[in-house]
Amino acid sequence: MEANEAQELREHAEDAGHERSLRPVAFTMSVVAVLVAVTTVLGHRTHTEAVLYQDKATDQWNYYQAHKIRANDTALAADLLSVVTIGDKEAAKKLLKGYADHEAKWADSLKEEQQEAEGLEAKVGKAEARADRFDLAEALLEIGLVIISITLLTRRRIYWFVGLVSSVAGIVAGALGLLLR
Repeated sequence: MEANEAQELREHAEDAGHERSLRPVAFTMSVVAVLVAVTTVLGHRTHTEAVLYQDKATDQWNYYQAHKIRANDTALAADLLSVVTIGDKEAAKKLLKGYADHEAKWADSLKEEQQEAEGLEAKVGKAEARADRFDLAEALLEIGLVIISITLLTRRRIYWFVGLVSSVAGIVAGALGLLLR
């Protein structure tokens, strides 16, 4: 065996030793990459949920406003009937009573519609807060993944540990997003 062949065998053995010692790093990268994908999907779905709740809240406020306008129009008609000279007093009283009944019914209905719209707006806020947690988790996990991958290039484990810290912070942020309801 020549000296060059011995040197090559020694280098291959050292590389194989390094490869075995880097297996946990590669496995960690795979796990973090999966967590990035899951967090990204959760973030996108939560953003969509916030948009849908906002759409429902807008619809509810429009419904509220339509009823409010109708109630105001009825009140104006009742006010007008009360000041105008009318030949048929009984018919006018009957109309005024009908308007008063509608106003009473709409007053209760308006309160319910307003509460429902405000409830939907609260859901929008919660969904946006959850989405923010998922976005932060995604960013931290991606940073951790990049830092961990530097370990494979430099063969220095300090990058693995720093990447793990960032990844754990991302996992915590994602868990907070899941727990926020």
